[in-house]
Amino acid sequence: MKNLGFVLSIAVFALALFPASAYDPDPLQDFCVAINEPKDAVFVNGRFCKSPKLANPNDFFFSGLNIPGNTSNQVGSAVTAVTVDQLPGLNTMGISLARIDFAINGLNPPHTHPRASEILVVLEGTLYVGFVNSNPENSLFAKVLNPGDVYVFPKGMIHFQLNVGKTKAVAVAGLSSQNPGVITIANALFNTNPPINPEVLAIAFQLDEHLVQSYRL
Repeated sequence: MKNLGFVLSIAVFALALFPASAYDPDPLQDFCVAINEPKDAVFVNGRFCKSPKLANPNDFFFSGLNIPGNTSNQVGSAVTAVTVDQLPGLNTMGISLARIDFAINGLNPPHTHPRASEILVVLEGTLYVGFVNSNPENSLFAKVLNPGDVYVFPKGMIHFQLNVGKTKAVAVAGLSSQNPGVITIANALFNTNPPINPEVLAIAFQLDEHLVQSYRL
């Protein structure tokens, strides 16, 4: 990626903003590398911790944010996440990172992060971004962002990003949790298993039940 140096500097900047205000509990040790094998491990913050004596540099390393995500899908976007699942050394650190790629007209659909706020910086292209606050206001806070612009999405608020430019777009996001979680609104309502009773969605969205059933993703 031609702007790799800029990407890395922005990523470091974004992550540096979070430790002081991270929502995850503060660690009680230097680090707690996540491990799936519970043998000789301690259970902390939802993950077993590798013995500090067995930790190595690779536990704190991830490679690949320079590689564009595959945007050949229905929404035209791809998220490359770096959470505790991809980088075990993030366990108990209260931070994570993501690269978001957008095709032309690509959308990162309305979603929430139940355990994190998010700070987003645009590296390439032009994005229309926004979030909606809670009831009863349901006010939209939206802005068109260009390269170098930064926007913050508060914890738990429904938010989105849409590529409104004439070229592809790339953004990097820092999140205030090692495991921020993602709830995509359309999937959560129309693609549950088992399905939500169509009557519930028909009344909620003031739609015909048959139309609701046809919206199943």
